[in-house]
Amino acid sequence: MPTEFRNEPLTDFTREENAQAMRAALEKVKGQLGQEYPLVIGGERINTESKLDSINPANRTQLVGKFQKATKDLANRAVETAYETFQTWRNTPPDERAQLLFRVAELIRSRKHEMSAWMIHEVAKSWPEADGDTAEAIDFLEFYGREMLRYAAPQPLTKITGEDNHLEYIPLGVGAVIPPWNFPLAIMAGMTAAAIVTGNTVVLKPSSDAPTIAYKFFELLEEAGMPAGVVNFMTGSGAEVGDVVVDHPKTRFIAFTGSKEIGLRINERAARVHDGQIWIKRVVAEMGGKDAIIVADDANLDDAATGVVQSAFGFQGQKCSACSRAIIDASVYDQMLEKIAERTEKIKTGDPNDATTNMSAVINEKAFKTINEYIEKGKSEGGRVLSGGGSDGEQGFFIEPTVIADVKPGATIEQEEIFGPVLAVIKAQDYDDALKIANDTQYGLTGAVYSADEKKLERARREFHVGNLYLNRKCTGALVGVHPFGGFNMSGTDSKAGGRDYLLLFMQAKVSAEKVGATTSPLEKRATI
Repeated sequence: MPTEFRNEPLTDFTREENAQAMRAALEKVKGQLGQEYPLVIGGERINTESKLDSINPANRTQLVGKFQKATKDLANRAVETAYETFQTWRNTPPDERAQLLFRVAELIRSRKHEMSAWMIHEVAKSWPEADGDTAEAIDFLEFYGREMLRYAAPQPLTKITGEDNHLEYIPLGVGAVIPPWNFPLAIMAGMTAAAIVTGNTVVLKPSSDAPTIAYKFFELLEEAGMPAGVVNFMTGSGAEVGDVVVDHPKTRFIAFTGSKEIGLRINERAARVHDGQIWIKRVVAEMGGKDAIIVADDANLDDAATGVVQSAFGFQGQKCSACSRAIIDASVYDQMLEKIAERTEKIKTGDPNDATTNMSAVINEKAFKTINEYIEKGKSEGGRVLSGGGSDGEQGFFIEPTVIADVKPGATIEQEEIFGPVLAVIKAQDYDDALKIANDTQYGLTGAVYSADEKKLERARREFHVGNLYLNRKCTGALVGVHPFGGFNMSGTDSKAGGRDYLLLFMQAKVSAEKVGATTSPLEKRATI
């Protein structure tokens, strides 16, 4: 049994040796940009006629990687291959599957800055954001490996005389793993690791905005000894090949993280039973949020302002946990606006290769346009741009961190997930009003309350309907094992990534009961009455 789980330490880049190591990794990765990568099905490398490009959002002329667009036939082949491989992988002892994860974790740990450098280039993460992503990937591998060992151990059952009974958890089958681009290593690795350590096989379809880091992770799986066909790497259009994998009768489950719209579409498609399908497909979905931080009249305003700004603008606001609504008590509203604006204006937006950059470009041109449209919508509905609001899409997809004050409850930017560096600030009449505004959303992922009053905090525990509630701290930065992550309502299917029940979503329980000795069991005695 491995040692007790501990979260991977974050890198201190104020130490020159760490900063130098990151600069070296960035240079190494820069020399590898623009390469072409294949599909991998059953270990076979496959190229197709149609390609897709992954570009650097902060430097739109820089090609990070060129990938294949899978066809429908290849998508079907990937599922069939995964199904064939499942027949043997399912019987691999849980300890061996867990050891695979531990080996991959060690490989990532040995190339930590290199993996982060790929994310800096591919999705424009700052140094600390990329480092946190890499550390979380290691955490998922280490945590889920230990969790599989726990589930593989003897499970408690009520004893009865005359029978030897066992409960074991067995894998489901073939899974489609469809991760997002915003945590392109951590969430992708976590979803994939959870599926394979529990004995399933996978068709991994990474986001078209972040396929390179997924391929680099896939290479580590192979290096660590993963048998061919356990994970099959497939890039391409969601509508073209994603639907094929979701619909396939041999697909047993879909693990998805992304937008509400796509998540609902997957859930609907997965509910249909196709010819030859002998199970109800399981969907594990995390679909975003419209997260709020409440600042009460008795809060420490400096702490609250720092928490709001960090939560709103970390990784350009492109986190499902990001604070997109600051709901502030009227009595401290003006003071908080001043403190939020002051901190926002200190954010340095620019090249993510620069260690001093706090915020960089948003993911792609579509997001760039959509976020700017939301900013204009916020202004047209009566909001006041307090800070930011500008954008520059010439070199990269840069949008300034934008604070829009005086937003009314129910306004578009107070209700819809923007997924960008836009903070809506809403004035609440009192704490009751603040809780009402916070809960008036279709989502329920994260939230935070700043208050010195324990009674208010206790009310938030009871009444603030979110899966991850934070008190007197920011609403981003969940740690594996410490803050099992997942929300309510349209934020997903109530799964808790990085928690003790997450692996159950990828398994099913089987009970075997054996009569032992000559003694008649109590159940048999009942049957004769």
